[in-house]
Amino acid sequence: MNKMKYLGIIGNFHHHQKYLTAAGGKIPLNGLCLNRNFSKLMSEQDSELKEFNDYLDNLKNHEKSGVPKGAGTDSDEGFDLGRMKRLMQSLGNPQSKYKAIHIAGTKGKGSTAAFMSNILRAEGYSVGCYTSPHIKTIRERITVGRQGDMVSAKAIKFLFKKIKVVLDKAVEFEMGHLSHFEVLTAVAFNLFAEENVDIAVIEAGLGGARDATNIISSSDLAASVITTIGEEHLAALGGSLENIATAKSGIIKHGRPVILGGPYISHIKLILQNKASSTCSPVINASDHGNKSIVKGITNISGVPCQLSDIILDIKKDLQLSIELHDIKLRLLGLHQLQNAATATCAALCLRHQGWRICDGSIRSGLESTKLLGRSQFLTSVEAEALGLPDTTILLDGAHTKESAKALVDMIQITYPDTKLAFVVAMASDKDHQAFARELLTGVGWYNLDRS
Repeated sequence: MNKMKYLGIIGNFHHHQKYLTAAGGKIPLNGLCLNRNFSKLMSEQDSELKEFNDYLDNLKNHEKSGVPKGAGTDSDEGFDLGRMKRLMQSLGNPQSKYKAIHIAGTKGKGSTAAFMSNILRAEGYSVGCYTSPHIKTIRERITVGRQGDMVSAKAIKFLFKKIKVVLDKAVEFEMGHLSHFEVLTAVAFNLFAEENVDIAVIEAGLGGARDATNIISSSDLAASVITTIGEEHLAALGGSLENIATAKSGIIKHGRPVILGGPYISHIKLILQNKASSTCSPVINASDHGNKSIVKGITNISGVPCQLSDIILDIKKDLQLSIELHDIKLRLLGLHQLQNAATATCAALCLRHQGWRICDGSIRSGLESTKLLGRSQFLTSVEAEALGLPDTTILLDGAHTKESAKALVDMIQITYPDTKLAFVVAMASDKDHQAFARELLTGVGWYNLDRS
């Protein structure tokens, strides 16, 4: 049997999935973390979190059950943000003890958060980063400190015991309406305060205006970031692209700068700019014509492909920001990740404008060190062999929308343009599978558009 040069394992991985299944075969997801000692340590630490995980499992989890229609809109149908504010007040408003960067957007939030966190760590700051979802352990959602390590089970366990009485009273007061995500967000914000982080990078869960993370006051917000606007979670966010843009613009706060990633359709960009104008917020456009981000080629570092890129920014409106970074070696691949890197660079320059110490070398170092599980992740030859697929190049990527399918195809064409492909796809049932498959298969030349 001929070995495939390239096996794409793609989809929206969930922490409760044990396998990716295709053609009657199964690939165990626990094989994706292939260092046995590390996997054993992860399991041992997570076993310490049984009480905490059981507590969360007794709460409403919209990631598993689905998000109600209109839940992310700033309307009567939207989530009750007052619930989260009451919870945080009962905990002493720990989110007010550090500055925060708040990131919303349809795609690119997690990657931009990772880029930004690593830039700040490269400069020596202690950073708390909160993202979602996770692949193997809930601890992946919370990283803290100067090294970017995921939070220890010991730290979560200690804090949970400390605040459990407050959580119990809040759950009772809210008549059981507090959700899994709300409580986990409160725990993360508390952890960052306990660890005395210099700054937190916070990824919104759904939308922006009514998301549980949107309890950061303007005085505590360093900057907000909106990456892209697309049609994911359409029903939950108001049924139209315009309503999605309006929901995500809810993280823009009075007088605080907002970085727009993009590129956007013109009228969507106008919605975001109008919201910024109404809150007197300076706007930094990462995709303005004066900025230039290009992929120059692909290079290999320790057998793993990296894209050689330039990021040149020259922003003159609202704030004057500029930088030239040549021959950056990005581990996260594709034009979409280059745009995410440029967006994070804009955010770093914005902080520098506010007086934060961030040198060009730290921006470069942070961008180049960023890698994420399940995002443009190429397994090493040792990892591929452990999966029983020697001499095979394996890519793990969480693409699950039409737009991300196109980004995935673009990335494959940049890195392995002339190779055999095999795809194993797994994603949640609420995704638009047909649009995803059509975009993916058309992009790699497997789909006849005239076919019914």
